[in-house]
This record gives sequence, structure tokens and C-alpha cells, in this order.
Amino acid sequence: MAVTRGFLGRRSGGDASRLPPGQHLTADFPVLSAGPTPSVRLESWDFTIRGAVGKPVSWTWEELRALPSETFAADIHCVTKWSKLDTTWTGVRVDTLLEATSTAAGYVTAYCDGGYTTNLPLADLQGGQAWVVYEYAGRPLAPEHGGPARLLVPHLYFWKSAKWVRGLELRDVDEPGFWEMYGYHNYGDPWREQRYSGD
Repeated sequence: MAVTRGFLGRRSGGDASRLPPGQHLTADFPVLSAGPTPSVRLESWDFTIRGAVGKPVSWTWEELRALPSETFAADIHCVTKWSKLDTTWTGVRVDTLLEATSTAAGYVTAYCDGGYTTNLPLADLQGGQAWVVYEYAGRPLAPEHGGPARLLVPHLYFWKSAKWVRGLELRDVDEPGFWEMYGYHNYGDPWREQRYSGD
């Protein structure tokens, strides 16, 4: 397992009231990955919602980009204790994608190029809380930050915002993802410091 670390431990100014406990601000955008950055061809890229759904649905890259999108700011918080405020993203709300099918499932596994997975309650992807993003700071999302597209769930620790996301598998029963199987917290609320399984 390769982990690249770009965090230099520097503090920067900002609104401390927006920092969860134990976090430090950074002006950098550190790169941490559970493996090598995959090489992705947009011509063959797709995004699929499958599993416990009325019908599986998929979008090509062009179809995803044609969906209603929004540009928004969000604070992000990494389990390694850095936070970055007012990051700017463009993407499609997960709500918009879920409108294409039906489900009674309560859980989701996000799956990605490179084999990475992470699990979340479906409710945490609904109500304008999560996006599939493809731009950062007005530019196409760089591969080292999860491009061409990543899941963004800013109210949870950043490992839940899966890089290189290719789809969502809806489930009736929760199933731990990659880091969750290695002892990370199953939910990952930064305000409750839910870093590891015993927290």
C-alpha cells in the first residue's frame, strides 16, 4: 500500500470556529492515497448506480457533464488532522443522480478505479450534502486529487470523499470499505473526532 503525503504541517490563518477538534489549517492541498493514481480514459469512463435499486443507471463522461451542476464552497477535513477552508468545487449533486432510479436501501458503498471503496449511510449523500465533482478551483480536477471525478461529502472526514469514483452500490446492509476494514471509524464525523473504530 503506497501513501503519498504532501502535508507539511504548516498552520495558516482562518476562522478557528470552523475547525473541528484536533484539526489544523493548511494552505496546501495535501495528497494522500491508498495506492497509485490510476490512468483513466474519459472515452471509456462511466458512472453507475447499482445494487438495491429499481434499475441500474449509468452515465458516460459527456452525459454526467451535461447534468445540472453547481459551483460551491466547502470546508474539508482530513483524518490526518489538516483542514482546508473555502475550497471551491463544481459537480453534480448525488440527489440529481439518485432521481434516475428508486431504492429503499439505507447504505451505500462508493467504488472507484484502483479498487478503493468507502461506505456511508445513504442519508448522508442526500439533501444537498454530497456531490460527484469534476472541477476544483475552476479547473478540471487533477488526477492526484481524484480526477476525473471524486465523491465529495464535506461534512465527513475526507477519506469518505472517495477519489476516482466510478459509482455507488446501494445496499440494504452496511459493509465496511477499504479504510474502515483497517480500523478507521465506520462513520467519520470530524466534529466528534471519529477517526478510528474506538472513537
